[in-house]
Amino acid sequence: MKERNDLDKMVGKMLILKDIEHLSSRRSSVYVDPEYEKFFELPMFMGASTNDITTKCQCFQFSPGKEPALRSYTEIKQLLDQGKKRDVKSILRENSWPINSPIRSQLWPTLCAQHNTKPPMVEGFYWEMVHQVFGTTELSEKPIMLPSFVDATHCLPYHLTSTGRSVADRIVNVLGYDCPDITYSPVLYPIVSILLHFMSEEEAYHCVAALVGSKEKVFINQTKLLHEVTWKTVMQIAKKHTKNAVAYFQRICPGVKLERVFMDWCWWILAGLPFQHLVRIMDCFFHEGIKVLYRIALVILNLFHKECQSNNEWSPDNIKNDIGNALVKFCKKIPVSPAKLLHAAFSIRGLSSTYISRIFLKTEMLLKSRSVLNTGNKTLVKSRSSDNLPTSQSQVNIQMMSHTLTIREKVHHTETCRNLNFDTMDVKNLIQFIQERFNLFTLWSWLPVRITMYQPVLLYTTEEHGCSLTTFYVRVEQHEPTLMMIKTCNNEVFGAYCSSRWFERNVKDDKGQRQAYFGTGETFLFSLYPERAKYPWVGIENDKDLGHASELFMAADSKMITIGGGEGQAIWMDENIRFGKTDSCKTFNNPPLCPSGDFEIRVLEVYGFVGA
Repeated sequence: MKERNDLDKMVGKMLILKDIEHLSSRRSSVYVDPEYEKFFELPMFMGASTNDITTKCQCFQFSPGKEPALRSYTEIKQLLDQGKKRDVKSILRENSWPINSPIRSQLWPTLCAQHNTKPPMVEGFYWEMVHQVFGTTELSEKPIMLPSFVDATHCLPYHLTSTGRSVADRIVNVLGYDCPDITYSPVLYPIVSILLHFMSEEEAYHCVAALVGSKEKVFINQTKLLHEVTWKTVMQIAKKHTKNAVAYFQRICPGVKLERVFMDWCWWILAGLPFQHLVRIMDCFFHEGIKVLYRIALVILNLFHKECQSNNEWSPDNIKNDIGNALVKFCKKIPVSPAKLLHAAFSIRGLSSTYISRIFLKTEMLLKSRSVLNTGNKTLVKSRSSDNLPTSQSQVNIQMMSHTLTIREKVHHTETCRNLNFDTMDVKNLIQFIQERFNLFTLWSWLPVRITMYQPVLLYTTEEHGCSLTTFYVRVEQHEPTLMMIKTCNNEVFGAYCSSRWFERNVKDDKGQRQAYFGTGETFLFSLYPERAKYPWVGIENDKDLGHASELFMAADSKMITIGGGEGQAIWMDENIRFGKTDSCKTFNNPPLCPSGDFEIRVLEVYGFVGA
């Protein structure tokens, strides 16, 4: 056993030496004020008695003989290559590298790169983009105008030099050029500034581009809507997990709306916490996503509440007029070390990713369903299509394409639907036409408001593309969202709005296994004939954790497709898209969508939405 331990120590030394050899030339950033670097200098040192190489952070103290051994970049990279993301998560949470440790110049780019969903950028891509935006790769001495999505009041430089700030300006401009969908992202600039402490301009751009483009985890909000959804999600979580603190704030400030406190939650962290705390938070954030910041915010609330009880500086009379500003000031001299802050954050129980996603989704759907969204003192008015009626072009598109909303057995009837000529219709066809139009309006009114703004396009139909699950995947799997409609041989019409790509059936979890179910709570079922009904996710109206069975939205493999689960499957279809069955299920609390339960598919159609 002793020989084994000695061998492990020797391997550890070799790995650390290797890291130091690779990183020693990259420890200092040319973009950071040298005086600031000296102030936070936390040197690497050689243990005099054991000749063991280690690092010691002066931000917090450990008992003699119990100082934890810090892991090397090489070790972490090996675990990432092996797909052991949970092991990496534990290491990042527990290893308190010094603030200027050279490990981050390689660790952070590697952590960010794992979230990249686009093909690897060719060498020199960033500088080509710089040349396209500015006409030169030389850094201008004149101030650079920032994109509109940047919040000018929160361009936090974190002790960057004037050159460093100009580089940060240039990065966000190029990102705005490359990602025109970003319309509001106040936290993006501060994150770029933090990245520049540990890497080059080009590396910082690649890191933030990977975070912005991430599909699996959320890192940076990119619209005003999602920014509002995020702070309201934090507020809802805080009401449950820091209820005493929230109740205290409401009690001492009865005239101040709680929303005004939580609107600035991210600035408690980014503008308030000392930089050494921020760096350690970023170690975990770049791997786990925004949920790390949620946890930190809850700890800040609890700590602030405790200080208010014992410290006159934070007495009710001193903070009641501006709790938000008081929280930022409190964070600037937070009474715990980075290690203790993270330990408290990750010790919060009952704050699973699933729970956070459910609160986030409910908040998002609520805001999207309103005709007016209030964000601070600004008002966002929805598009005129918010009445949830399809545009005339959408009506024509669906009427011309659909075999499920329109029974196209007779050419005369098909032409009637296309030409909408009431003068030539007989009574039977007129009644059927009105019913079909009513079905279309009903279905459209059930869609999320933002989706009604896009034109529908027929992606797949068994009438034209054949009855093959393989063909279905080829034509449909990369589209999000999709609307699936089934007409049975008994003329029943039902289906589902599927919120996620069918390609996600191939996504693997931390253990390298394909996930059985995927999708989000925006998915819903519907029936149009003989009954008209919508069956939304049960979690929308329920704050309680309803268990795994309530979140089985979509599943698929080479043999079948399933929507809804838990003591039954709401919709199941075989690989030949010929036979199916429908049961009650816990995810949507629906009855069987056709009376017999088993059905034979006459037509399956799947629609996408152009631009969604």
